[in-house]
Amino acid sequence: MKLHTTNFGLIEIDEEKIINFPEGLLGFEDEKQFIIINSEDEDSLFQWLQSVNNQELAFVIINPFFVFPDYDIIIPETAQNKLKIKDKQDIGVYTIVVVPEDMEKMTTNLLGPIIINIKEKLGKQVILDDDRYTTKHYVFNQSVEGRGE
Repeated sequence: MKLHTTNFGLIEIDEEKIINFPEGLLGFEDEKQFIIINSEDEDSLFQWLQSVNNQELAFVIINPFFVFPDYDIIIPETAQNKLKIKDKQDIGVYTIVVVPEDMEKMTTNLLGPIIINIKEKLGKQVILDDDRYTTKHYVFNQSVEGRGE
């Protein structure tokens, strides 16, 4: 299937990789189908969650465990049921990244991760009941010392 996107132009996608979000994403409840697009740089932490139906809607996402190895979440049982999760191996966890002009101040939303049942191709944004996390965690270390500048 060919997909027109603002960020990548016309791309070819495998329809079997489309992830259905029955409830959409927060603020984008009408957008139900997305695909994950990998960065061209294989070493990049960043991927894109691209809407299938709205070429202008794409979110930069990361696997939060690469940046925050201690990230520890409990997926609510209601979300597990909606996503038909039966095995932990089927779970993909991503967080949405906000990329400001000053790239060093990039943040990610650890309070509202995107949980995907990879096997069933079902996704849901979950709001955690966990005061350790907020919607804005710096992706890069904010201390100037130790950066070799």
